[in-house]
Amino acid sequence: MPDQGGRPTLEDVAAYAGVSRSTVSRALNEEIYVSPQAREKVLAAVHDLGYSPNQAARSLVTKRTGAVALLLSEPESMVLDDPYYLIVMRAAFRELATLGSQMIVMFVDSREDIPRTMKFLDGGHVDGVLVFAPHIGDPLATALRLLRVPVVFGGSSVISGLYTVDYDNRSGARLAVEHLLGKGRKRIVTVAGPQDQRSARDRLAGWQETVAAAGMDPAGMAEAADFTQEGGDVAMQCLLERVPDLDAVFAASDPMAAGAIGALRSAGRRVPDDVAVVGFDDNPRVAPSLELTSVHQDPAEQVGEMIRMLLQLLAGEEPTERQLVLSVSLTTRNSA
Repeated sequence: MPDQGGRPTLEDVAAYAGVSRSTVSRALNEEIYVSPQAREKVLAAVHDLGYSPNQAARSLVTKRTGAVALLLSEPESMVLDDPYYLIVMRAAFRELATLGSQMIVMFVDSREDIPRTMKFLDGGHVDGVLVFAPHIGDPLATALRLLRVPVVFGGSSVISGLYTVDYDNRSGARLAVEHLLGKGRKRIVTVAGPQDQRSARDRLAGWQETVAAAGMDPAGMAEAADFTQEGGDVAMQCLLERVPDLDAVFAASDPMAAGAIGALRSAGRRVPDDVAVVGFDDNPRVAPSLELTSVHQDPAEQVGEMIRMLLQLLAGEEPTERQLVLSVSLTTRNSA
């Protein structure tokens, strides 16, 4: 309701719209860090209450840069060769451009890069940070907690209290193995990802739990690689030597699945007749061309949720979930 003088206040608009006062201020100043839904509610409240946003806007001074950093804790060469990160960068650019914001891509190759990175991020150059730091024990995650701008991580973290958006990697591995079991496969090996990454550990754990529940002994049935096609090829060769009667493979990434398929064919094994193969990512550049059955996750969806969480933090609002976990599904094709 308006105050006793009859003139509606900013607080009246916030109460009427069901949002915070800071969200009303940002919406009226046409800042980019307000969701379309919140902006629509604010403008509707302004119309219904007869509030004049121009008067309020003239009295407010914003301190936004209009830029968001996409921080990747990987060597540049590895990122540019990984189809997952290419989708992440493209999706972040498009989503931020739609909001009228610039994207600044930063790479952290080593521990020595962290002080320089922190100095830049805390120097008033960006409004917030989107981070992909997948390696367990990465000191970057601890350092970023000291920033004065909001930070959202892509992937889970062992550090409590961080804002994260991740996929259910363990359930994805379970879906893959259950599909192979349903096809009658009885010797299901896995080409696992690098075990210094949380997602790779979760996918390995999902595979291990599911084969064990089916009465199989997982000992000696896993070989770790580096999420690359070359790594998948080498790991598959090792598994063929160690488990010559294998009849199915769960690869923890699509590039590794591609490498595994190459090694199987070189060994004279037919896919899927002799050996069924399931990957992880359902990458549009890899899976369809190989007719690869793969666990589906969409990096663009993850980035979108990260940006929405960042918008809430910039609007002074607490996200509903600090650690958001997105569901996965299985896309079936001819490899399994």
